[in-house]
Amino acid sequence: MLNHDHNHAHDHSHSHGHDHSHGGHHHHHTVTAADVASKAFIFGIILNGAYVVIQVIAGIVTHSMALLSDAGHNLSDVASLALSLLAFRLAKAKPTDSFTYGFKKTTILAALTNAVVLLITIGMLGYESVNRLLHPQPVEGGLVAIVAGIGIAINLASAFFFFRNKEHDLNTKGAYLHLMTDALVSLGVVVSGLIISFTKWYWLDGAVSIVVLVVILIGTWSLLTESLRLSMDAVPEGVNVETIEKVINKINGVESIHHMHIWAMSTTENALTTHLVLNEKLSFDEKMKLVHKIKHELLHNKIHHATIELESAEVPCNDEEC
Repeated sequence: MLNHDHNHAHDHSHSHGHDHSHGGHHHHHTVTAADVASKAFIFGIILNGAYVVIQVIAGIVTHSMALLSDAGHNLSDVASLALSLLAFRLAKAKPTDSFTYGFKKTTILAALTNAVVLLITIGMLGYESVNRLLHPQPVEGGLVAIVAGIGIAINLASAFFFFRNKEHDLNTKGAYLHLMTDALVSLGVVVSGLIISFTKWYWLDGAVSIVVLVVILIGTWSLLTESLRLSMDAVPEGVNVETIEKVINKINGVESIHHMHIWAMSTTENALTTHLVLNEKLSFDEKMKLVHKIKHELLHNKIHHATIELESAEVPCNDEEC
């Protein structure tokens, strides 16, 4: 998956066995990374799904808004894990004539949907929490603390599964951050439950609930902005146009570069198109080798699919921009 274009070119230029196995190896490698990720997602969905049910029942029994807020949060977690898992599955689907990129972009849409769903959840729970803060109701603090305590364990266990791949992809990172904030949130609910059981400060439940929601809001914001950027074909975070230009310009034989576009094909793969003018003295074969070298360099700079158009200085491109 990761090196697909690069290996594809390899296989065409030298059709001997070595490169074929090399291509296959890479393919195999990325599939396992995605499989590890999807196992983590399935595990997270089952574990957190069960916990949400417990929390909702406990929240109703104990009259705790903080527990219900946390349940809403955990439910959004389950929804986001399910969306991401679906997107992973779709991303693996083969391209068709009408979807020539396959369905990789669903990973970006999933991240966006996640963020939006979370914002809506926050709004609804926020309204109810403010209500509770103004009109406190008796809450069974001890039980709240116990239920939230279970939550800490569940969230940490799930987060641990995502830790390995979290720098690899926006959805995995989203899941990891989510679960970690959840653990902190549950901790807050435990503390407030304990305080309430000793002091009977019932207003604290509403207050903690609001704090929980603010924490979620801050966490969601970056997920929302980054997924919005990616859905608008912005240059992904961690990739810099100037840096990439420098990398290409440094290569011997490159005269000039223009019309560079970089965008995200999915939460894990980036694409680039550009026009290059190469040294006129080079033969066609040498130019092709150079293009290969450039694609290889780009791979090290998080560009997995590069399309390069060659031009000569005498016949410049007739685009309006030039």
